[in-house]
Amino acid sequence: MKIGLAFDLKPTVGNDGQSESDESEEFDPPETIDALASEIMSQGHQVVYLGGGREFLENVLRADVDFVFNIAEGRGNYRGREAQTPSVLEMLGVPYSGSDPLTLSICLDKPSAKLVAMSAGVNTPKFKVIDNSDDLLDFPGAALEFPLVVKPAFEGSSKGVNRHSRVETVEELHRVVRSVLQTYRQPALLEEFVAGIEVTAGIVGNAPPQVVGLMEIVPRRGPDENFMYTLEVKREWREEVRYRCPPELPSQCVDEIQSAALRLFKALGCRDAARLDFRVDRNHKVWFIEANPLPGLSDYSDLPIMASLCGWTYPNLVNTILAAGLKRCGLQRGTYANRATV
Repeated sequence: MKIGLAFDLKPTVGNDGQSESDESEEFDPPETIDALASEIMSQGHQVVYLGGGREFLENVLRADVDFVFNIAEGRGNYRGREAQTPSVLEMLGVPYSGSDPLTLSICLDKPSAKLVAMSAGVNTPKFKVIDNSDDLLDFPGAALEFPLVVKPAFEGSSKGVNRHSRVETVEELHRVVRSVLQTYRQPALLEEFVAGIEVTAGIVGNAPPQVVGLMEIVPRRGPDENFMYTLEVKREWREEVRYRCPPELPSQCVDEIQSAALRLFKALGCRDAARLDFRVDRNHKVWFIEANPLPGLSDYSDLPIMASLCGWTYPNLVNTILAAGLKRCGLQRGTYANRATV
């Protein structure tokens, strides 16, 4: 089968290959693209690099692929950007891996994802959306209690979540909100901070979806209920954190996280693979933070690390996601015949 690989490539900046800016934080390095291509080819498929953005448009129109393995994050700062590639593929009638445009947009729009969680009966911290600086004139109100976490409403990969994001005073709140509004040109999400531990859940497959595992993010400096998995921490994860799989939590709490993750996977409309982030407070109450229906597949990404700790190999993880997408689309070794003409 001829499989296209849709991706956004991370630019190399500086001697360490890392930029001070988080603009391309969600994009992937060449090593990840090559690793994915290698695993797909190991299953007997031909791989075509489609890239992202305009390059993707040009390549997909001439490549005549049977299926696309999609890890493209999209371009821009709006909540529908992760839907760019799937939307084009749906217009062309080309099947692809992962969630559809609506699910990708809802999950990237953190306030919307939290509303879905609430409707599904899953706890999520109280929140407020700030569209502009004038909205701060009505704050603080009775709705939220400090400390708060301030983050961009439509970002992933911890973009805009840093050591300044947890605020305890009105002055700090105003400063960080203005920074988010100016830097990311989108609304700011304010949510009550949940003191406790951070746990992420990985899910693959569709009918039924399977929990790969639960992974606790543990700060190396020692227990700290105020610890946050910020961008700075993720960039220096080897020095800053260690990962515990399964988490050191009561079995009832573990069961609750797994149940909430599966419920949200379905409620949000996720397909093939996703990662869902939670906080667990000191009373072992579980709180949904956000969902990632386009989880990173680099060797330093949370889902592959979690899978490895749970006994999965990297080839097993990639091929399970690929197989789930192919099966969902009715493709095994044949080709897709319902192609649209543009």
